[in-house]
Amino acid sequence: MRTLRLRNRLIRTLTAGTAIATLATGLAACGGDSDAATAKADAQGTVTVGRLSNGAAKETELKVSEVKSISAGLPESVRKSGKLVIGVGALPDGFPPLAYVGSDQKTLTGAEPDFGRLVAAVLGLQPELKNSTWENMFVGIDSSKVDVAISNITDTEERKKKYDFASYRKDNLGFEVLKESTWNFDGDYQNLAGKTVAVDNGTNQEKILLEWQSKLKEEGKQLTVKHFASKNSTYLALTGGKIDAYFAANPGVAYHVTQTAKSPDPTRSAGTYSGAGATLQGLIAATTKKDSGIAKPVADAVNYLIKNGQYAKWLGAWNLSNEAVSTAEVNPPGLPENNS
Repeated sequence: MRTLRLRNRLIRTLTAGTAIATLATGLAACGGDSDAATAKADAQGTVTVGRLSNGAAKETELKVSEVKSISAGLPESVRKSGKLVIGVGALPDGFPPLAYVGSDQKTLTGAEPDFGRLVAAVLGLQPELKNSTWENMFVGIDSSKVDVAISNITDTEERKKKYDFASYRKDNLGFEVLKESTWNFDGDYQNLAGKTVAVDNGTNQEKILLEWQSKLKEEGKQLTVKHFASKNSTYLALTGGKIDAYFAANPGVAYHVTQTAKSPDPTRSAGTYSGAGATLQGLIAATTKKDSGIAKPVADAVNYLIKNGQYAKWLGAWNLSNEAVSTAEVNPPGLPENNS
């Protein structure tokens, strides 16, 4: 997946209006590092996920202690440093619910920073979050200033030439509908026949939706695809009944569902689809410098969190349970080079 395509998918999860202004101001103010209060909590063996999330997550305390059989697998230089430097590419605007500045206007919060803190706890290391632009996050990995990037990075065969991966979440697209709607995608594009679906221009999901539209046309069925100038316009069309569904990056759908929960027009997820297409489940992966020796202990830490239930609680807190994986893998099959 090309960097531009991925950034489009991330940035398009933002909602318009005061939320964007607030997040952008906070990100500019906080720079790049983790806050002392969160670091202190991690050091005491408690990671609070959803902290300062401004309603995007259910705040949940998780007890996580070092697993020495896993931390022993870290490179000696990382063990001696006592910290895990975690790269996040959320500047300048953030991308809720994955990474953005919290309600205190300084703390980097979101599902991805929280997950980095959980992994660091299993490894017995102090988490140090380094927030940067998307491009500079990779520069940080390349220069060994960042141990691991946890920032919605898709596993691709092209990226494997330079990086190692430890998968931890499905790379999914999602359908958002009004809560009162009875329609569900159910993994079958034929269920879109007769529907009107909105999608953002220039995105991976648009490419997939237009392919489905062509297939349905060949079958004598109709799928109407709509584009709107902004997120607000799309959501107004949804609540006004002008569209049946909105097809977007699944984390963005999950975030908007939490934001509408108490509104007059709540929404829900109506199903997901792999961002890699029909033949491969796309995966989001923690990303390390190739042959650094960090990916394997990170994957082991993820599998420990899965086995002991903290992983499910983390995803549940951020309304991302539909992106759970059953196991973390080192360098699993990624998007092929002709589609990355």
